[in-house]
Amino acid sequence: MLTVLVDYDSGNLHSAEKAFQRMAAEVGGGTVLVSSNPEDIARADRVVLPGDGAFPACKAQLFDRTGLYEAIENAVVKKGRPFLGICIGMQMMATRGLEHQPTLGFDWIGGEVVRIAPADPAMKVPHMGWNDLVIDRSHPVLNGLTTGTHAYFVHSYHFVVDNPAHRLAHCEYGGDITAIVGRDTMIGTQFHPEKSQAAGLRLIANFLQWTP
Repeated sequence: MLTVLVDYDSGNLHSAEKAFQRMAAEVGGGTVLVSSNPEDIARADRVVLPGDGAFPACKAQLFDRTGLYEAIENAVVKKGRPFLGICIGMQMMATRGLEHQPTLGFDWIGGEVVRIAPADPAMKVPHMGWNDLVIDRSHPVLNGLTTGTHAYFVHSYHFVVDNPAHRLAHCEYGGDITAIVGRDTMIGTQFHPEKSQAAGLRLIANFLQWTP
């Protein structure tokens, strides 16, 4: 069993790598590899797309690497390998992002990534720190997570889905903020599970054992 964390120079992968390696060792989840090599992604049993930064820059970094997106798409869309997007990696699943300029995403889950606009103007953006999840729909990767579970967020934009069935969880920050999306073999978290302590490690363990 091979889980590949895609490296496209979008944020520090060290904490995510350590968290996935730890949980893989605990649950018998196989090997965890950080790689930008399309051949590694092609042979992966699970694909994780982390990321930090602005939507257009992260997409450019991803698509500048020859064959990288094609390998991801082939593994996830055509072969149905389980996929986890984290932060920008989750936002890339959208139809398009509106950060700085309209930028097409993967269009795996219909919707747009829009700027957070709290009803209270005193609330700061980015939305940064711990917040409570509200679970909207059950999912195997969310086993053990309940409404009120704390997760760690750092973001200024969030994913507004076209189909409410694709939103698995949200949080409140001066309004409704999407926290988890998913469909078929794909799931994405706006928060960072590798920084969310016990709850995040539980989610990672669930993902490593998920057989859609």
